[in-house]
Amino acid sequence: MTTPLILAVESSCDETAVALYSADEGILANEVYSQIELHRVHGGVVPELAARDHLRRLPHILQQALERAGKTLTDINLIAYTAGPGLLGALMTGAGYARALAYGLNIPAIAIHHMEGHLLSPLLDTAARPQLPYIALLVSGGHTQLMAVDAPGSYRLLGQTLDDAVGEAFDKTAKLLGLPYPGGPELAALAAQGNADRFPLPRPMTNRPGMDFSFSGLKTQVRLLIEEQGDDPQTHADIAAAFQQAVVDTLVIKSRRAWQETGYRDLVVAGGVSANRTLRQALQQEADKRGKRVYFPPLALCGDNALMIAYAAAQRYDGHDSPLNIAVKARWDLTDLPPHPIRQP
Repeated sequence: MTTPLILAVESSCDETAVALYSADEGILANEVYSQIELHRVHGGVVPELAARDHLRRLPHILQQALERAGKTLTDINLIAYTAGPGLLGALMTGAGYARALAYGLNIPAIAIHHMEGHLLSPLLDTAARPQLPYIALLVSGGHTQLMAVDAPGSYRLLGQTLDDAVGEAFDKTAKLLGLPYPGGPELAALAAQGNADRFPLPRPMTNRPGMDFSFSGLKTQVRLLIEEQGDDPQTHADIAAAFQQAVVDTLVIKSRRAWQETGYRDLVVAGGVSANRTLRQALQQEADKRGKRVYFPPLALCGDNALMIAYAAAQRYDGHDSPLNIAVKARWDLTDLPPHPIRQP
């Protein structure tokens, strides 16, 4: 049986993305437009501006994807869209656009969980894919979670942040250091010039059992350090390096506990912070030391993209359309997802 050609739309935050994918033909297009320049002057994402820009960009990104794939709209069999979690207005824009396309083409549409897309994205690599069951470390601007992936569509929460997500902590700390938005990559670049051992910072919640996280106190420690040490450029680089190392060490310690508790061999790291080079190196070293395996998405798939939404839809779609309404969720727990007939990779 021929698998559907899927058109996917991702608009949960500040990337406008469209992808074309089918299990038979593979990846045909993966177009992403970043709104960084739009939001940089405001020092962070402005939800209303994000939603308006998605609406303005989507037709052009869709046309680019179709041209790259050598397809037309009449070739599409299924439309997938991000229904949450994310910014409500941005989600509504993408969902409304996708639903309108599906209605006009008289084809089904399916709502997809943004973080399930991240969690399953490493399975796109047929040459080096993790083996089920596995652990997923989801690290992004809005999420920090450790999940046990017993099977695609069957997820157990092992631990999560009690306050700031790790990406949020990077951005806020970067702002304290006077770095431009988006702060995570800027802080990592500054940290590369610093001495991580100069300022001892805590590894939050590692002195107690469990796999939950907390990063707001670490950010407060950085603020106090900056106020105490002043504006010397080398000192700022050292503070950035110390902060990054504290975050990385914390993520490694909690991932080690997940390996120990589940007994699973493979760890998948996904979300925007999975692009951080220091984190990648530290987790790879930990995996090698323990005879485990760690998998990262390609750098192009670490951030938000529609390809991961298309892939999740290919696994989740059961041949039936969802009701003709637009329901999005700013907050949406992965463990609330219903079971679905995922075809085992």
